[in-house]
Amino acid sequence: MRVDEHGVVQRALKRGIDVLGASLMLCILSPILLAIAAAVRIDSSGPALFAHKRLGRNRRVFGCLKFRSMHADAERHLEDDDLLREHYLRNHFKVPAHLDRRVTRLGRLLRKTSLDELPQLWNVLLGHMSLVGPRPIVLDEGKHYGNRLDELLAVRPGLTGAWAVQGRSRVGYPKRVEIELRYVHAWTLASDLLILLRTPAAVLSRRGAE
Repeated sequence: MRVDEHGVVQRALKRGIDVLGASLMLCILSPILLAIAAAVRIDSSGPALFAHKRLGRNRRVFGCLKFRSMHADAERHLEDDDLLREHYLRNHFKVPAHLDRRVTRLGRLLRKTSLDELPQLWNVLLGHMSLVGPRPIVLDEGKHYGNRLDELLAVRPGLTGAWAVQGRSRVGYPKRVEIELRYVHAWTLASDLLILLRTPAAVLSRRGAE
């Protein structure tokens, strides 16, 4: 079944907006990005950026960039701590920051304000992501979409999206599946613009931010 039924022109325009928008935002926000990167390095040892494996368009795995909000040995702690992993699995592959000892002091602030996700503008520029689309999922989350996973992955994941402006972590599965797939089939450039306009308010409200 052909999932992405949008025309070539509409998809080309969407990609053009992605490149232009991401380039402009990277230029405008570069002082902030550099300041955050320096603060992350000062707050705890390790690199400023972290690339987490996510499923992209057509099932291609890519490194989804974030400012590092955890201690450098976070993955080992998740493997070794049974209680932490239980929280991770029950909370849709996330651990609430206030329960997660892996999260740094600065990391809690970055997550609450979604500033940790700004490096994903590079992912947009590189073609891994779009400004607007379904939020990228970790490999284990694919099971929630069952035989509809390829529908979700027919488009690039987004820096923001319909689910992201409707509550993020406060809206769990299976409702998230419904929201994301509705976007995949019905997106327009106008709906993308509306989501972009709603994003600042959603970020400032911190609804579902962890």
